Amino acid sequence: MMSDQIHIDRLTVSARLGVTDEERAQPQRLEVSLTLTPPSLAAAAAADDLALTVDYFQVCETVKHSAGARPRRLLETLAADLCAVILAEFKVSAVTVAVRKFIIPATRFVSVTITRRR
Repeated sequence: MMSDQIHIDRLTVSARLGVTDEERAQPQRLEVSLTLTPPSLAAAAAADDLALTVDYFQVCETVKHSAGARPRRLLETLAADLCAVILAEFKVSAVTVAVRKFIIPATRFVSVTITRRR
């Protein structure tokens, strides 16, 4: 069984995210990594045709827009929202979204990873 995937690693987005009002007052830099599972990449590869695959530039634009569209308290909420919008707008059978936040002193980052399937 083939398992074709597209990976987008560490896309920088800006979002108002945090439990406190103060933390959500200004947008902060986050990183989003995605793994998209399309039905198959074989036809796109054989035809060398963007129309037969997932346009990862458009995925990135959608993620950036969605991340900044409204404030959220939790990384979990942002990751789940991004999964939902990707499944709704792109031809993928599954998506994994990891969101990194750089706010806790003495850590490189904290992150949440969520996978959703059709």
